[in-house]
Amino acid sequence: MNNKKNKLAVFDIDGTIFRKNLAFELINELAWRGIFKKEVRSELVRHYSNWLDHKGTYEDYRKALVALYADNIKGCKREDVLKAAKGVMPFYQDRTYVFAENLIKKLKAENYNIIAVSGSPSEIVEEYNKHLKFDAVFGSVYETDAGDIYTGGAVFEPTKGKSQVVRQYLTENNLTLEGSYGIGDTESDASVLEIVENPIAFNPNSNLKEIAQAKGWKIIVEKKDVIYEIK
Repeated sequence: MNNKKNKLAVFDIDGTIFRKNLAFELINELAWRGIFKKEVRSELVRHYSNWLDHKGTYEDYRKALVALYADNIKGCKREDVLKAAKGVMPFYQDRTYVFAENLIKKLKAENYNIIAVSGSPSEIVEEYNKHLKFDAVFGSVYETDAGDIYTGGAVFEPTKGKSQVVRQYLTENNLTLEGSYGIGDTESDASVLEIVENPIAFNPNSNLKEIAQAKGWKIIVEKKDVIYEIK
């Protein structure tokens, strides 16, 4: 039996594996610990409520979280953010979608090289991977100075080019796209779904749903305890 992992599966995390948003939970924890200003929690809830009340799209909500994090991370110690990320995961690590769980089990059994590419901060993404046990994960990286204090600038934002991250990983690890899987829920995942052999739009927002229907990609919806495919 050949145990070499040469096939690839690429997952988004927020809204695809994790039922909520890692960045939301990290920001909430940082505000609760007093690392971010307490008022940040009100901002956080406002953005979330706007999305629930249809005052914006999910992508608007996601971008608002990114901006909120970037605006407040400046001057914070990396050590404090790592502690906050560690504090979040015991409460939320099992809040996953059944479809994603089952697919991950299947792909691990078939010896796939599994990675995740997420817009959430790398500190929480890497902490979450202690639960996922993927071969690699990529999250947004924010600059720190010589004293490990955040400057407020982002040095790596994978959502701006997820397929580029995947292609580089393929090259560096001598993998193939033959038999590859990709799963995501928003248009930021479309560039990955475009290049894999088995693209899956999971609980897609309207923009990704339109793209998926036009390209004939599989569309899967999980609601409560029911999983079904939209033909």
